[in-house]
Amino acid sequence: MPFAVAKRLLYLVGWSVVTQGTWAALQTTPYIAIHSQPKYVGLSYLPYANPSAPKGGYLSQSSKGTFDNLNAMNGKGTSADGVQYLFDNLMSSSLDEPGVMYPLLAEKVTYDPKQTAFVIYHLNPKARFSDGSPVTAEDVKFSFDTYTTQGNPGLQMYLSDLAKTEVLSKYQVKMSFKSDNNSEMPLILAQMPIYSKKYWQGKDFTRVTMQPILGSGPYLIESIDAGRSISYKRNPNYWAKDLPVNRGKYNFDRLKFVYYRNMDVAFEGFKSGQYTLHQEYTARKWVTEYNFPAIKNNMVVKYKFKHENPIPTQSFVFNTRRAPMQDIRFRQALTYAYDFEWQNKALFYGQYRRLQSFFSNSELEAKGKPTAEELAILKPHLAKLDPIQRAGVLKEWKYSVSDASGFNRNNLLIARELLLKAGYRYQNMQLLDPKGKPIQLEFLIHQDGLQRTLMPFIRNLKRLGISVNIRHVDVPQYIERMRNKDFDLTTNVLPQSLNPGNEQSQFWGSASADQPGNYNYAGIKNAAIDDVINKIIYAPDRKELVTRTRVLDRLLRAGYYQIPTYGKGDNWYAYWNMYEQPKVKPKLAVGEDFWWSNPKKAAQVAQYLRRQK
Repeated sequence: MPFAVAKRLLYLVGWSVVTQGTWAALQTTPYIAIHSQPKYVGLSYLPYANPSAPKGGYLSQSSKGTFDNLNAMNGKGTSADGVQYLFDNLMSSSLDEPGVMYPLLAEKVTYDPKQTAFVIYHLNPKARFSDGSPVTAEDVKFSFDTYTTQGNPGLQMYLSDLAKTEVLSKYQVKMSFKSDNNSEMPLILAQMPIYSKKYWQGKDFTRVTMQPILGSGPYLIESIDAGRSISYKRNPNYWAKDLPVNRGKYNFDRLKFVYYRNMDVAFEGFKSGQYTLHQEYTARKWVTEYNFPAIKNNMVVKYKFKHENPIPTQSFVFNTRRAPMQDIRFRQALTYAYDFEWQNKALFYGQYRRLQSFFSNSELEAKGKPTAEELAILKPHLAKLDPIQRAGVLKEWKYSVSDASGFNRNNLLIARELLLKAGYRYQNMQLLDPKGKPIQLEFLIHQDGLQRTLMPFIRNLKRLGISVNIRHVDVPQYIERMRNKDFDLTTNVLPQSLNPGNEQSQFWGSASADQPGNYNYAGIKNAAIDDVINKIIYAPDRKELVTRTRVLDRLLRAGYYQIPTYGKGDNWYAYWNMYEQPKVKPKLAVGEDFWWSNPKKAAQVAQYLRRQK
């Protein structure tokens, strides 16, 4: 390293470590750990990996719809599934520890976990793109400069606290933040794929492309059947195959994603062996349709993976930008019209549970009455909250429960009483708003078959005198209408993290409410929620993060912005019986990248499929 560069790095990194001043907490570590201590530093492989797993075989999965873009970062068109296998990130996430990452492209990082104003990533000099060229700090700078100026709007907001990216040397890159205490940013940045600056010279990043993009990841594109399937082949020269995070990982020679426009057709394709790993999302199918011959012959096996992540929040979303949805009293009343108990019995075979939180199934879920620590955060905001929201955040929360008879009589009587108290009235069995205007709503959807689960709720709304029209549109129209927030009600599924941070601003923050293409579909503008989100982003430790997230959970529930419906704390899979898994399973993901093919079982499956043709 040239002396001038070494001197500069000493000034930026080392000097603050030896002094006892403001930067005394600056540290250089072979990991990133947000609000926790990493468990696997120094291990030669991860505990949920089998370092002796054989290489070979293939894994194929289904995808929905079609694809027309291999650049997942520009937000144009529909990106192909599996493109993440083409690119390495700066660091690799642990599947057992929330907020922990281990070395990949970057072999270590320098930052202050308490006052995080910048981070320096020290790249592994051995890191290579698939054409053999080195991955350098210039490539990292190019990637983030491009993402923050030409990436899709959601990505740009996600990275909005990144002020600048500077190249310190060939293998050191410094990322400075607009705020001086954003402990989550090193983790966020480390999760982004790194593109080659040289490859993109003379190319338009913003355009849809079906040309393979140069990456540094474990797989290369093998073949593309435009819009129908895409196949990847394992790169035998993958530079990082022997890193601890990758030992026992990426064992399949080939990965394939087969596209179907209809998921019922996809399931029939799975049963005939068109792809080998299927994730089931429908309770009815999971209970009643896994009785085909391959199941009975043990050629296909069912697998239920119980995870420790927050359950994705499936919900009905109220657009509070519109009348009468801006009225919290109206939204509260409509919540009583949702009859989970009957739906779970009659439609879901008892396989789901009612979501009581936006962070269900995790320590982030607010339960019981607020603790003293939660009340300390809430107290400055209580006087400014709507009385309904104020009462809601202070009580032990539980959504209404029905008798599962299908009539939901008691809850509908409560809803009717709430509407009358709020100034609504009835005329000829129709609900009128306080100005005498009939209530007519549109429920926007794009999914086939969703009416079956919506109709019980729609019928209950009609019993309340509310006319609801289900508007079923195609996917492009749905995307455009959601981008412009052109709906009264819609459905949504929102995944959550065990380490919430900046993304909460996109989901619930006032600034994102009117931004086209952002995720605050309900249009929430609430100063208390904004303040708590800010507190979450700058939480000093895990304990405070959990406390502050529970406060956010209380505010969201008591604001009646959505009706959380149902979910489950496990994932359902079926696969052709030719795969093996490590004895130790990860806690946060099914971890199929750590599976491997059993040649003997694969031959038996192949023989069985030949006999069926």
